[in-house]
Amino acid sequence: MSPSPELNPSPNLYPNVQVNKTSSPAPSVDIPPQFTPPVPVSNPAPSSQDSRQTEAQMDGSSVGSDSEINGPVRGTDKYGFLGGARYSEGRWLAVAVARQREMKWLDMFRNWDKWASHRFQKVKMRCRKGIPSSLRAKAWQLLSNSQELLESNPGKFDELEQEQGDPKWLDIIEKDLHRQFPFHEMFAARGGHGQQDLYRILKAYTIYRPDEGYCQAQAPVAAVLLMHMPAEQAFWCLVQICEKYLPGYYNSMKRGRK
Repeated sequence: MSPSPELNPSPNLYPNVQVNKTSSPAPSVDIPPQFTPPVPVSNPAPSSQDSRQTEAQMDGSSVGSDSEINGPVRGTDKYGFLGGARYSEGRWLAVAVARQREMKWLDMFRNWDKWASHRFQKVKMRCRKGIPSSLRAKAWQLLSNSQELLESNPGKFDELEQEQGDPKWLDIIEKDLHRQFPFHEMFAARGGHGQQDLYRILKAYTIYRPDEGYCQAQAPVAAVLLMHMPAEQAFWCLVQICEKYLPGYYNSMKRGRK
């Protein structure tokens, strides 16, 4: 077999390649420097705090302490749920319509006895349309008649707080606190003010009604009330719900659980 002819690349075809025309069997080629891609920087390993938060989210428990909640800015929806804005509906009530509804409710508040006794069907219709969030605390107290109960028992809630309570119920209440709306800004911090107020209300109820004690289904109801009003007002609302609207309901749940 005859030897292959010597390769002499045309400079027009390879303008950036220099060919050594010596008698060396392998031509020397100078290749332009190549681009070196940057080395990607790996993310740091999650800290123990991040791990605790991930575990907390998985088991529905508290996501941090007061300093963690009040330090970094965390987005909430209009109801106070952390990260809830991305799940909120895009429809918003026009400002003029919302203001008009508020004015109607404020007018009912000023003449509540008349509305409650003579025009209650209209009140029910407006409830079904939606109570303005800024007025829910007042509306719920009037609708449940808990405001009258509060006014007729001045200082009672403080008295109940001073009592020791039954350790059997208090232990269960403490275990339930972190399960109530753990992604709401009021209850996200373990031992935060929301959980403290919730404990106060549930403990006070077990002392107020020792024959009933505590049922776990009362905790989320009390937590929702706390989202809208102070602890004392929320307590008397809870009393009315348990005694007036759902009498014996929580007792039957406890018996069924046994």
